[in-house]
Amino acid sequence: MGEQQHVNFPQEVIDEYAALGVDLQALFSAGHLGNRMGVQISDASADRVVGTMPVEGNTQPYGLLHGGASAVLAETLGSIGSMLHGGSSKIAVGVDLNCTHHRGVRSGLVTGVATPVHRGRSTATYEIVITDENDKRVCTARLTCLLRDVKPGDEELIRAAN
Repeated sequence: MGEQQHVNFPQEVIDEYAALGVDLQALFSAGHLGNRMGVQISDASADRVVGTMPVEGNTQPYGLLHGGASAVLAETLGSIGSMLHGGSSKIAVGVDLNCTHHRGVRSGLVTGVATPVHRGRSTATYEIVITDENDKRVCTARLTCLLRDVKPGDEELIRAAN
């Protein structure tokens, strides 16, 4: 799935998942798609998730960052925040993603920061702000995830993602 990256997690999250035998670094990563797109997660907690993505390799025919690439970064960051909010007894499933693209980017890295708008028992909504290397806003996104209970058999899927 690509090279392993190091993500900074709060200690209580590390302890919770270690007790279950789950590899946090793999579970809360960018996944196969994010890895192909070069998404790197640096910090992850229910309060704030930060990640970067290169523009190169993620452009549309005009040479600008593809809007779908921004959506992948946004959904990845918001999903990680939602999963961390839900804890090990919940699975976060995206149900609504809205992206507004403010400006084009042709090179460098973009950085996304996801912060919670709402964290409830059954849903979590995150705002994701994506900026360029000059700290100019490229995209504003909002992701809502359904938080559903882990069901029998889900543990195998979670471990398979590792």
